[in-house]
Amino acid sequence: MDRLDELVVFLAILETASLSGAGRKLRRSPPAVTRTLAALEERVGTRLVERTTRRLAATEAGLRLAELARRVLADYEDAVREDADAPLRGKLRVTAPQVFGRRHVAPVVLSFMDKYPSMQVELMLGDRNLDLIEEGLDLAVRIGRLADAGIVARKVGEVKRLLVASPDYIAKRGAPQTPDDLAAHDTIHNTGVPAPPEWRFRHAGSDHTVRVTPRLTVNDVDAMLFAVRSGRGLGRPLSYQAADDIAKGTLVRLMPDWENDAVPVSLVVSSARHMAPKLRAFMDHAVECLSKLEVLQPLPK
Repeated sequence: MDRLDELVVFLAILETASLSGAGRKLRRSPPAVTRTLAALEERVGTRLVERTTRRLAATEAGLRLAELARRVLADYEDAVREDADAPLRGKLRVTAPQVFGRRHVAPVVLSFMDKYPSMQVELMLGDRNLDLIEEGLDLAVRIGRLADAGIVARKVGEVKRLLVASPDYIAKRGAPQTPDDLAAHDTIHNTGVPAPPEWRFRHAGSDHTVRVTPRLTVNDVDAMLFAVRSGRGLGRPLSYQAADDIAKGTLVRLMPDWENDAVPVSLVVSSARHMAPKLRAFMDHAVECLSKLEVLQPLPK
């Protein structure tokens, strides 16, 4: 166990007055926080906090240690703070959704590496939201509303779920006007869920859900887009996924008044406190690049 890390955990416990609060603050599990506190108390040979049913409070020894810990950590930060003018070096581990990462995050990573030749980046693409702490990740690109209010995030844009079809399909089958019209259309569903899927829409402040029976179900966005582009049915990609096809006219956006609210695209880190210069540089670079993408700008109706 890192001795300085024990002090960081101890101060977080005092600041939040609870083990679970310290865990949320540091993005660690309560058992891990409890073990760290126990190890520190064993090391100093005395109880550092008093536990009640409602909160934790420092003992007299704990207050003395907290004062010393703040000075020690401040001195340590001064000692290891990187020279702002020194070239960035080291490794970053970044994760992003599969399609968005391939199309838009990979170019950001490459331009960052061009800017900082001594940096190494490991880019992991996948649609499962990985835990930054458990997986040893520095930064994640997330699409959607963030469930954890305690994480640190910077929004770079937004996307929407669209309903699209090819011009050929519309010429043959017509364009649906409401969700109820979908029963008369072929649909292409891009998920591996075997049960009949539900497509959700929003209109005039109300939510509408329809059950569809897909003619084709795939677990790959590009395969779904290929099928829709080929006139096989209606699909529901995210706006950034269909942007090029819509711009070229190979896909047509349908029922814009029934689209759900946009969801954010965010860069997420576990903590803004003591952020390493290399991570701060990457985040600033990614924000600058991604926030300029036309596919992440609000869509007109």
